Amino acid sequence: MGLTEWAYALSETMLSEPLPRRWSHSLGVAKRARSLAPILGADAELLESAAILHDVGYSPSIATTGFHPLDGARFLRDQEGADERVVRLVAHHSCALLEAEERGLRHELETEFALERPELVDALIVSDMTTTPDGEHTTPAARLDEIVQRYGPDTIVGRFIQRATPEIYAANERVERRLAAALDQPM
Repeated sequence: MGLTEWAYALSETMLSEPLPRRWSHSLGVAKRARSLAPILGADAELLESAAILHDVGYSPSIATTGFHPLDGARFLRDQEGADERVVRLVAHHSCALLEAEERGLRHELETEFALERPELVDALIVSDMTTTPDGEHTTPAARLDEIVQRYGPDTIVGRFIQRATPEIYAANERVERRLAAALDQPM
Protein backbone atom coordinates (compact mmCIF):
# COMPACT_ATOMS: atom_id res chain seq x y z
CA MET A 1 0.00 0.00 0.00
CA GLY A 2 1.36 3.41 -0.98
CA LEU A 3 1.61 6.44 1.28
CA THR A 4 -1.59 8.13 0.11
CA GLU A 5 -3.64 4.93 0.19
CA TRP A 6 -2.46 4.25 3.73
CA ALA A 7 -3.18 7.85 4.79
CA TYR A 8 -6.72 7.84 3.37
CA ALA A 9 -7.52 4.49 4.99
CA LEU A 10 -6.20 5.60 8.38
CA SER A 11 -7.94 8.97 8.29
CA GLU A 12 -11.22 7.35 7.30
CA THR A 13 -10.92 4.86 10.17
CA MET A 14 -10.19 7.62 12.69
CA LEU A 15 -12.67 10.26 11.51
CA SER A 16 -15.52 9.00 9.30
CA GLU A 17 -17.75 7.49 11.99
CA PRO A 18 -17.05 9.59 15.08
CA LEU A 19 -16.63 12.89 13.19
CA PRO A 20 -18.23 12.70 9.72
CA ARG A 21 -18.07 16.45 9.11
CA ARG A 22 -14.36 16.48 10.03
CA TRP A 23 -13.88 13.58 7.59
CA SER A 24 -15.64 15.58 4.83
CA HIS A 25 -13.38 18.54 5.57
CA SER A 26 -10.29 16.32 5.43
CA LEU A 27 -11.36 14.91 2.06
CA GLY A 28 -11.77 18.48 0.76
CA VAL A 29 -8.36 19.53 2.10
CA ALA A 30 -6.75 16.53 0.40
CA LYS A 31 -8.51 17.40 -2.87
CA ARG A 32 -7.20 20.96 -2.64
CA ALA A 33 -3.69 19.66 -1.85
CA ARG A 34 -3.88 17.43 -4.94
CA SER A 35 -4.73 20.50 -7.03
CA LEU A 36 -1.42 22.07 -5.96
CA ALA A 37 0.62 19.24 -7.52
CA PRO A 38 2.08 21.53 -10.23
CA ILE A 39 4.09 23.39 -7.56
CA LEU A 40 4.92 20.38 -5.37
CA GLY A 41 6.89 18.13 -7.70
CA ALA A 42 8.06 14.98 -5.91
CA ASP A 43 6.37 16.14 -2.69
CA ALA A 44 2.81 16.04 -4.10
CA GLU A 45 2.02 12.64 -2.57
CA LEU A 46 3.56 13.69 0.74
CA LEU A 47 1.39 16.81 0.93
CA GLU A 48 -1.79 14.99 -0.04
CA SER A 49 -1.09 12.39 2.67
CA ALA A 50 -0.52 15.09 5.29
CA ALA A 51 -3.68 16.87 4.11
CA ILE A 52 -5.94 13.86 4.56
CA LEU A 53 -4.37 13.23 7.99
CA HIS A 54 -4.10 16.83 9.22
CA ASP A 55 -7.13 16.63 11.55
CA VAL A 56 -6.75 13.03 12.72
CA GLY A 57 -5.88 14.38 16.19
CA TYR A 58 -9.56 15.27 16.67
CA SER A 59 -10.42 11.57 16.80
CA PRO A 60 -11.84 10.85 20.26
CA SER A 61 -9.81 7.64 20.45
CA ILE A 62 -6.48 9.52 20.46
CA ALA A 63 -7.28 13.06 21.68
CA THR A 64 -5.30 13.53 24.89
CA THR A 65 -4.20 17.17 25.11
CA GLY A 66 -7.18 18.59 23.24
CA PHE A 67 -4.77 20.21 20.78
CA HIS A 68 -5.31 18.23 17.61
CA PRO A 69 -2.03 18.99 15.76
CA LEU A 70 0.00 17.67 18.70
CA ASP A 71 -2.30 14.72 19.43
CA GLY A 72 -2.39 13.74 15.75
CA ALA A 73 1.37 14.05 15.23
CA ARG A 74 2.13 12.03 18.37
CA PHE A 75 -0.30 9.32 17.28
CA LEU A 76 1.15 9.17 13.78
CA ARG A 77 4.72 9.04 15.10
CA ASP A 78 4.29 6.79 18.13
CA GLN A 79 1.53 4.39 17.11
CA GLU A 80 1.63 4.37 13.32
CA GLY A 81 5.34 4.89 12.59
CA ALA A 82 4.31 7.37 9.91
CA ASP A 83 6.68 9.13 7.53
CA GLU A 84 8.52 11.78 9.55
CA ARG A 85 7.75 14.53 7.06
CA VAL A 86 4.01 13.77 7.15
CA VAL A 87 4.17 13.85 10.95
CA ARG A 88 5.91 17.23 10.93
CA LEU A 89 3.35 18.69 8.53
CA VAL A 90 0.46 17.44 10.67
CA ALA A 91 2.12 18.82 13.81
CA HIS A 92 2.58 22.28 12.34
CA HIS A 93 -0.41 22.61 10.01
CA SER A 94 -2.14 25.96 9.68
CA CYS A 95 0.05 28.04 12.02
CA ALA A 96 -0.22 25.50 14.85
CA LEU A 97 2.62 27.14 16.79
CA LEU A 98 0.42 30.16 17.44
CA GLU A 99 -2.42 28.02 18.74
CA ALA A 100 0.04 25.96 20.79
CA GLU A 101 1.19 29.22 22.38
CA GLU A 102 -2.40 30.08 23.32
CA ARG A 103 -2.73 26.64 24.92
CA GLY A 104 0.61 26.71 26.76
CA LEU A 105 1.93 23.89 24.53
CA ARG A 106 4.33 25.76 22.25
CA HIS A 107 7.48 24.37 23.88
CA GLU A 108 6.20 20.79 23.52
CA LEU A 109 5.27 21.26 19.87
CA GLU A 110 8.53 23.03 18.98
CA THR A 111 10.81 20.56 20.73
CA GLU A 112 9.06 17.39 19.57
CA PHE A 113 8.48 18.30 15.93
CA ALA A 114 10.73 20.24 13.57
CA LEU A 115 9.19 22.45 10.93
CA GLU A 116 8.92 21.10 7.40
CA ARG A 117 10.01 23.02 4.29
CA PRO A 118 8.22 26.41 4.07
CA GLU A 119 6.77 25.68 0.60
CA LEU A 120 5.01 22.59 1.96
CA VAL A 121 3.85 24.37 5.11
CA ASP A 122 2.36 27.10 2.89
CA ALA A 123 0.64 24.55 0.65
CA LEU A 124 -0.96 22.79 3.63
CA ILE A 125 -2.10 26.11 5.12
CA VAL A 126 -3.75 27.00 1.82
CA SER A 127 -5.32 23.56 1.44
CA ASP A 128 -6.86 23.80 4.92
CA MET A 129 -7.79 27.47 4.82
CA THR A 130 -9.56 27.26 1.46
CA THR A 131 -11.77 24.32 2.46
CA THR A 132 -15.04 24.61 4.39
CA PRO A 133 -15.96 22.29 7.27
CA ASP A 134 -18.08 20.37 4.73
CA GLY A 135 -15.20 19.92 2.29
CA GLU A 136 -16.14 22.58 -0.25
CA HIS A 137 -13.72 25.09 -1.76
CA THR A 138 -13.82 28.62 -0.29
CA THR A 139 -11.70 31.73 0.04
CA PRO A 140 -9.28 32.30 2.93
CA ALA A 141 -11.36 35.30 4.06
CA ALA A 142 -14.60 33.29 4.18
CA ARG A 143 -12.88 30.40 5.96
CA LEU A 144 -11.30 32.66 8.58
CA ASP A 145 -14.64 34.39 9.20
CA GLU A 146 -16.35 31.01 9.56
CA ILE A 147 -13.78 29.84 12.14
CA VAL A 148 -14.14 32.99 14.24
CA GLN A 149 -17.95 32.75 14.07
CA ARG A 150 -17.99 29.05 14.95
CA TYR A 151 -15.62 29.29 17.91
CA GLY A 152 -16.11 32.92 18.98
CA PRO A 153 -13.54 35.72 18.86
CA ASP A 154 -12.51 35.44 22.51
CA THR A 155 -11.90 31.67 22.61
CA ILE A 156 -8.49 30.04 22.25
CA VAL A 157 -9.21 29.15 18.63
CA GLY A 158 -10.76 32.55 17.89
CA ARG A 159 -7.76 34.43 19.32
CA PHE A 160 -5.26 32.16 17.60
CA ILE A 161 -6.90 32.36 14.17
CA GLN A 162 -7.08 36.15 14.36
CA ARG A 163 -3.35 36.24 15.19
CA ALA A 164 -2.63 33.79 12.35
CA THR A 165 -4.65 35.70 9.74
CA PRO A 166 -1.73 37.73 8.29
CA GLU A 167 0.39 34.59 7.87
CA ILE A 168 -2.51 32.68 6.32
CA TYR A 169 -3.04 35.45 3.77
CA ALA A 170 0.71 35.62 3.08
CA ALA A 171 0.89 31.84 2.56
CA ASN A 172 -2.06 32.02 0.17
CA GLU A 173 -0.37 34.78 -1.80
CA ARG A 174 2.92 32.82 -2.02
CA VAL A 175 1.12 29.65 -3.18
CA GLU A 176 -1.00 31.52 -5.73
CA ARG A 177 2.14 33.20 -7.13
CA ARG A 178 3.97 29.86 -7.40
CA LEU A 179 0.93 28.20 -8.99
CA ALA A 180 0.51 31.01 -11.54
CA ALA A 181 4.22 30.80 -12.43
CA ALA A 182 4.07 26.99 -12.75
CA LEU A 183 1.00 27.10 -14.96
CA ASP A 184 2.62 29.77 -17.17
CA GLN A 185 5.57 27.49 -18.01
CA PRO A 186 5.50 25.98 -21.51
CA MET A 187 5.30 22.20 -21.58
